[in-house]
Amino acid sequence: MRQKKIIAGASFIALSGILGACGSDSGSGDSSDPIIVAGKPWTEQYILPHIMELYIEGNSDYEVELEEGLGEVSILTPSLENGDIDMYVEYTGTGLEAVLNEKAEQGESSDSVLERVREGYEERFDVTWLEPLGFENSYTMAYRKNEGIDASTYSELAEISSDLTFGAPHPFYEREADGYDALVEAYGFEFESAESFDPSIMYDAVRTGEIDVIPAFTTDGRIERFDLATTEDDKGFFPKYDAVPVVRQEILDNYPELEEVLSGLYGQISAVEMQEMNAKVDIDGEDYRTVAEEFLTEKGLIEE
Repeated sequence: MRQKKIIAGASFIALSGILGACGSDSGSGDSSDPIIVAGKPWTEQYILPHIMELYIEGNSDYEVELEEGLGEVSILTPSLENGDIDMYVEYTGTGLEAVLNEKAEQGESSDSVLERVREGYEERFDVTWLEPLGFENSYTMAYRKNEGIDASTYSELAEISSDLTFGAPHPFYEREADGYDALVEAYGFEFESAESFDPSIMYDAVRTGEIDVIPAFTTDGRIERFDLATTEDDKGFFPKYDAVPVVRQEILDNYPELEEVLSGLYGQISAVEMQEMNAKVDIDGEDYRTVAEEFLTEKGLIEE
């Protein structure tokens, strides 16, 4: 694994020539170093790094090292920029609004959002957005069926929100452009209370009646398995959230075959497939890596 060396004063001057002569380039990354793939601390983002790892190692001579559940976008973005990690799967709308602080236009296309984040990340971070994996993971306000709630859109839900409790992961309350406060302002929600839950716990909380409404991820298998009702973002508040690998440009330069290798994953994961993989972990209790390996093998993307 790459290590950053900090050597003070004259010792650094004395050693720098020796290290240079030996060809050392600590922290810069070359094709003999493992590619460090990270993810966020929730189910889908534990599965996706294993998909990347197994696919890269199964289709190249490159070695991959995982930093599982490293953190949310506020941690992953500087880690990527600083070279502490090399790549992870991000969502276009998150990159646009949570990182670049730009607002998506209502109804803006997936291609347009991707182009904007691609330009912004290249300019600010020297990081490249590759091509979409094939699925979008957006938000839907979800609630228990047969609980007296009758709403098919966010606007209809807002009309009865004063009688409802809301629960979401803590980062959702911190997001400015596409988080709780902006959502409340856009739709006029007046929830009786708003609680903070771990992403993996909020589905159980709504299923058991601890809370009434959650911002469910559309690829989460528990929506179907828990028989939750979903609602439409009828004002187009949320941007497109297409899943795309983001990679440091330096890594693409130093690992010349990596981008071509990863191209084999473009468009290969549908929303239904991602939802089923998530359900296998969250409900059936399968291992992240096992689920990822089964998916890749069944699609013929790696050999058994």
